[in-house]
Amino acid sequence: MAALGRAMTMILSVLMDSATDIGLTGVLRAAWAAAILPLVTVSLPFSFLVPLRGALLGFALRGKNMQSSYLKFSLPQRFFSHFYMLGVLWTTLLLVATWAYAYNMTFLAPEPSIFSNTANHLIGDPFSLHSTGSTSFKQTCSVWNSVFLLLLMEIHVLRRLYEAIYVFNYSPSARMHIFGYLVGILYYLAAPLSLCSNFALSIYKFSASQVSELLVRGILQMPASEINFWGITNPLLKLQLHQWIGGALLLWGWIHQLRCHAILGSLRKHPEQSHEYVIPHGDWFEIVSCPHYLAEIVIYAGLVVASGGTDLTILLLFGFVVANLAFAATETHEWYRQKFDNYPRNRKADPPCHA
Repeated sequence: MAALGRAMTMILSVLMDSATDIGLTGVLRAAWAAAILPLVTVSLPFSFLVPLRGALLGFALRGKNMQSSYLKFSLPQRFFSHFYMLGVLWTTLLLVATWAYAYNMTFLAPEPSIFSNTANHLIGDPFSLHSTGSTSFKQTCSVWNSVFLLLLMEIHVLRRLYEAIYVFNYSPSARMHIFGYLVGILYYLAAPLSLCSNFALSIYKFSASQVSELLVRGILQMPASEINFWGITNPLLKLQLHQWIGGALLLWGWIHQLRCHAILGSLRKHPEQSHEYVIPHGDWFEIVSCPHYLAEIVIYAGLVVASGGTDLTILLLFGFVVANLAFAATETHEWYRQKFDNYPRNRKADPPCHA
């Protein structure tokens, strides 16, 4: 067992060195930029881009918008639940690992730098950085911020999983392109990781070392340790103003998306309604055609604000969310207008889109 533990440690070390050489943050940023580029390009008003736009639509659209020529490359739309199952599992894993790493950093730090007083909180520093000003304590604050962001993401994906299982009654004929399915899987791997990418390698090394020690020593021989509940939660009670604002903004979008999804789910409660489409009404549907997309944009805007708005990886993630949902909302808006002669003229595509 000890030999196995040492072998695993060596393998993990090699993998982490390789990941360091590649640069995880750089890879994520390049991936988000590459995903944004075609969405922005096909939105430009040039006729020679029409074929590219058509190809992108074929890959991206689903359900009522999907073109029949792509059905042989499609999967049931109910597989959407796979995205959120993966999102919950992956976000939970990252949250637990990041929280443990943050607690470990905080526990080893000098006590006066951990429990800041009210004055320090009001000037925007939850860990009394004035006492040391060291990079390590600034990094500790950033890691706890990643914990908060992952906690917000966890709340989001848990609700989306619940809705995919209990709220939406997908039509048996509703399909999505297999390419869109694969993109969705990759998205729910990359999005939570982007919220902690600056520390992901350190978190991984810390977690791997704990697992390796467990394998070598065994559970019974691991050193006894007490979990300080106050130490685990206290830093999250000392959030800065922008984090509270970001959390509130996310909650606002979260609530409206919950309402809008409930409205959409109520339109097809019975199997005999599986092929019927009706005009949704209520909440933000009175303003835009795809308020659930608008709410999603608000949710991710909340993450940007909570992050401090300076992390390029999270900004690019937000840029992809806006570009992708604006693209989809515009097409859905046009479908509604063509499908229903009595479609409300005052409704727009989402604000980021062109009506």
